[in-house]
Amino acid sequence: MCFQKGERKIRVVADKRVKRPSSISFRVSANSAEKDIRIGLLGASGYTGAEIVRLLANHPHFGVTLMTADRKAGQSMDSVFPHLRAQKLPRLISVKDADFSTVDALFCCLPHGTTQEIIKGLPSALKIVDLSADFRLRDISEYEEWYGQPHKAVELQKDVVYGLTELLRDDIKKARLVANPGCYPTSVQLPLVPLLKANLIKHENIIIDAKSGVSGAGRGAKEANLYSEIAEGISSYGVTRHRHVPEIEQGLSDVAQSKVTVSFTPHLMPMIRGMQSTIYVEMAPGVSIEELYQHLKSSYEDEEFVKVLEEGVVPRTHNVRGSNYCFMNVFPDRIPGRAIIISVVNYCITLHHLL
Repeated sequence: MCFQKGERKIRVVADKRVKRPSSISFRVSANSAEKDIRIGLLGASGYTGAEIVRLLANHPHFGVTLMTADRKAGQSMDSVFPHLRAQKLPRLISVKDADFSTVDALFCCLPHGTTQEIIKGLPSALKIVDLSADFRLRDISEYEEWYGQPHKAVELQKDVVYGLTELLRDDIKKARLVANPGCYPTSVQLPLVPLLKANLIKHENIIIDAKSGVSGAGRGAKEANLYSEIAEGISSYGVTRHRHVPEIEQGLSDVAQSKVTVSFTPHLMPMIRGMQSTIYVEMAPGVSIEELYQHLKSSYEDEEFVKVLEEGVVPRTHNVRGSNYCFMNVFPDRIPGRAIIISVVNYCITLHHLL
């Protein structure tokens, strides 16, 4: 994605070898008015909004100049998230009071189902990254089936680019509207897409056992997410019908050039953040574990934020917490012809791959 600023064009989706900090300090003070690209945030008072502000603090070109949060309009961001006190940020305002002519790009962090109507009313020159699921599925009927509501911006769907940068970098650079990937789909597609594309694994019998921290459910108060309900236990949810299934299958089917279906079961873990997907696949005839490993290694050797660990090293969510990394590795199953792939991400900032 490129932004035109005066006579100068600034590319903000980086080429492969851009070096950035592996972790981002909470105590970086940045004057947003001095940055090249003015950023607006819709829904800034949620966890995703706070993460975006934290990430942008260290970005050389982005400065936050507009933030909306209807329920907290009039408040300062540091009153909602005290750890952002060092940042020079505008006060939170209502969406209806936002002047979108004051920003060059917009991150939309609103809940599913609320984004479409707002985005279709925005200036056509505005670059937008949508963090909800409202534009991830190309098939409108699939969106309406899985999310249980009509799509309210069908005319925009044809212009949307799916925002998994490692796989669609060139398309993202030219996009006006980017649909940021879901957390589980990111952790699944990054390891599986290269293997499917190279026909190293079969398209059938893909099983995904995924585990997530509780903040993935958002900041809204829900009884099921209370500490006394979450602590000291593990629970499965969305069994047989999690909304990320069609997004995962869409991405895998695209590269396989045939319909790929998966068995996917997510679990809620008693931790704040982090996500692990353990994926069971059947190797193509004659393919070895070493071939899978070497292909993943070569596929991501030039990527800054996707790391295939040393052979035998098991990825841990603790090691990607608060970072922009996806760590992965592949292991032989005790059943001949099968492989186990483990992928971990810090799901709140899968959008890091866009920054």
